[in-house]
Amino acid sequence: MTAHDPDLAQQAIEHCYEQGWSDGLPLVPASQPLVDRFLAEVRREPDEVIGRLPQFERVVTVELAAINAAMAGCLPEHFPVVLAAWDALMRERAATGGGWQSTSGPAPLIVVNGPVRERLGFNHAGGAFGPGFRANATVARAIGLIVRNVFGVRPHVLEQATQGLPGRWQICLAENEEESPWEPLAEEAGAPAGSSAVSATLLRTCEFVDNRHTSAPEQLLADFADTISRTGSWIFRHAGAGIVFCPEHAQLLAGAGFGKAEVRAWLAERCGREVSDLAAAGKDGLSDNGVRHADGTRPEEFDRLLPGDSRTHLPLLVAGARNAGISMVVRLFGEWSGTAVRIDDDLPEQRGRQT
Repeated sequence: MTAHDPDLAQQAIEHCYEQGWSDGLPLVPASQPLVDRFLAEVRREPDEVIGRLPQFERVVTVELAAINAAMAGCLPEHFPVVLAAWDALMRERAATGGGWQSTSGPAPLIVVNGPVRERLGFNHAGGAFGPGFRANATVARAIGLIVRNVFGVRPHVLEQATQGLPGRWQICLAENEEESPWEPLAEEAGAPAGSSAVSATLLRTCEFVDNRHTSAPEQLLADFADTISRTGSWIFRHAGAGIVFCPEHAQLLAGAGFGKAEVRAWLAERCGREVSDLAAAGKDGLSDNGVRHADGTRPEEFDRLLPGDSRTHLPLLVAGARNAGISMVVRLFGEWSGTAVRIDDDLPEQRGRQT
């Protein structure tokens, strides 16, 4: 049996703190043998560039991503998911622009679909937004450490978040495909049915909808429309939103004949406020860049918040337990790319682990 020296481990952890690599929590020291185990999980060259922040002339390579995934506490077999999540975020216009430095401090939303959920232990049931599962927690944390340590976006340095979000580097969900009445998010985004894939985008915040009070689909959707339409969420004339339905809400809607397209169409028509309501909050006449051009001539007119009923403006998925009618509205930082990235999880060693 190998003896473990907790004092040496503590010294290594403190060294990581001293270098400024940490997000505030202890890191796993990334030795070269450990990083090599991560790199062995994928077919990509260590020096392949997988992300750029042009304004600071900084690039992410596969090896740098592996180092940060190791420090985040991922297992080597999690690394293909980390790369897929990163690739998905690099398809988001905001993530390749100034999104990481925004005053709103957006949080990545990472959604995992397919067989990899069970094989690697991603939580998709109760507590889907919460802690307690290594795969969910460390994959999300790895993305945050890449942004911090490779792009150099750190609080009080390049990050400009006014307050930020409590879950900025914590939101990695696996979809509850088994209890969803609809097609998985990744399949809707173009991934082959039954494949393992990741979708991702940036969020401004999350807001729960607790409705255990009605079995009428229109009343339930009206509750979501009210939450999406609150004046505090209006920054620009139009904005995107998404819903992570609990199984109970999704099954209620599907049982009444609502598919995803019908849900989107219903909400796109009704999410908004009368101009008089917006005027009371000083937000009437907002333009696409957030500038106010109010003229006070149309107080009873209804302004729609959502720019359309497409899946890129209103992504829908299912996660959580079927034990209460509690779902989550998520505020998109920008328009979702609407795409999914397949997980490179079919190396010979990985196929062996599945059998």
